[in-house]
Amino acid sequence: MKKIVFFIIAITLSFISSAQNNPLYLKDLKGYELENTIKLNYIPVDIQKSPLGIEEIPMGVIGVHYDFPFNKNFYGGIGMFAAVEGDQGGLFTLGVELGFQQKLYKNFYFDTDFHFGGGGGYRYLVKDGAFINYNIGLKYRTKKIAFGAQYSYFNFYNGYIESGNVSGFVSIPTSFLFTDYSEANQHYTISNDTPYFWNRKASKNALTLRFDQFYTTGNTKDQYYNPIENTLHLIGFEYDHYINRKTFGYIHLDAIYKGLESGFMDLFMGVGYEPIQTSTFKLFAKFGAGASGGRVEREGGFTIYPSVGLEQKIYENLAIALHGGYIMAPFGNFEAYTAGFGFKYRTFDNGSYHPEKETYIAKTKGIRLGIQNQTYFQAASTETKPYDLQLITAQLNSDISNHFYLTGQATFAYEGEAGGYADGMVGIGYNSPMFFYKKLEFIAEFLGGASGGAKIDTGAGLAIKPKIGLNYSLNHKLHITSGFGKIIAPYGNLNSTLLSFGFTFNFSKIQL
Repeated sequence: MKKIVFFIIAITLSFISSAQNNPLYLKDLKGYELENTIKLNYIPVDIQKSPLGIEEIPMGVIGVHYDFPFNKNFYGGIGMFAAVEGDQGGLFTLGVELGFQQKLYKNFYFDTDFHFGGGGGYRYLVKDGAFINYNIGLKYRTKKIAFGAQYSYFNFYNGYIESGNVSGFVSIPTSFLFTDYSEANQHYTISNDTPYFWNRKASKNALTLRFDQFYTTGNTKDQYYNPIENTLHLIGFEYDHYINRKTFGYIHLDAIYKGLESGFMDLFMGVGYEPIQTSTFKLFAKFGAGASGGRVEREGGFTIYPSVGLEQKIYENLAIALHGGYIMAPFGNFEAYTAGFGFKYRTFDNGSYHPEKETYIAKTKGIRLGIQNQTYFQAASTETKPYDLQLITAQLNSDISNHFYLTGQATFAYEGEAGGYADGMVGIGYNSPMFFYKKLEFIAEFLGGASGGAKIDTGAGLAIKPKIGLNYSLNHKLHITSGFGKIIAPYGNLNSTLLSFGFTFNFSKIQL
């Protein structure tokens, strides 16, 4: 027995000694850099005369796009559109895109792209929700910004929105730094004595799971011109990127889950400032502008949202944030006072220099970014017979260990008489060790969040989505993903089987 104990101790000490003698150094980790872009555009859109005989008001939509280069000419990515002018407030879309650019002379480029997606607002105008948008024009590019004008064709081809107009855009180049997903979830010792890829200042970012309450006031009304007296409850996400120590830009997306028939959404971009900062406490002020609508009076969609709040650290990089503000559609009737809270996770990414304190350890965080097609079979409606829905989904997984991850997804319908239906959810997932020649892995996920629109019977909007599936590894960077599960609205009649199929791009980022 003593010999066995001695043998176990000796083996354990040998592993510890080996780990101590062979640490992983950040300077030895291979890194990659992509010059991706964030693009904002505005497209005026005409609306055809509807079968109801109504002469519709033209609308304007803004687009937010995140694109990656495939080579010096081709690029692709994902994008969202939202109505901000006219009377189609509440129209939101999600889609994928492919583009081509070619240098013509000095800083002038030919630029064209094609976008396919799903979404919508008022259903009789968008029908199933599928739409296409293609753009062709000129771009002037510098190192810090690019802008241009294009001819834009925008068409919900099963509905009554079809238009060709001149549009404008601006795009901001950003650096996307990453390493291989096979290096995920490991710790590295930082050494800044010699230049190397990661030898740069880390960027400061934050992700927040938001819970908001809108206390309606003033002339807030629904489409039947009845005052909305209920408190509206919303759930959403926010991403912050710090421009300097106290100033940050942000984007956030919310959807209603209680207080009104489901279908209300909002999308905001803005800037924030933290005048008071300590190691555990922060005070902030923010101003956002964007789009909102759905189940409220028909209006343009353009909305502003100033707010103030405070943040208290509760554990390492995790904090709870409280906020209050005022949301208003300047050219419509919707307005409300707001109050809410959120759980904020702050990160310092892709660099060896911590902007706020000295550190010597970095970790690789595994990320999977996916695009899927989901099918909801026989989705219950409050007005018609059940339909099979086809939906486009964007999903982001962030590893919390080798086999567990946090996940979030946004899903928009593009077929099945449900244009305008969408859901946004967060949850937790599990992926098994690879098997069958290290080509397959089992996955299980449980998500919850808000859903609604297009008279799909989700009640107030709360929904859950359990799912199991398989991933097939083409290589460590790219997986084919498939799944089987349910989408259930506890306060409505939606209880549908779902199938999903798509792919994920897998990579790791550095966190201090």
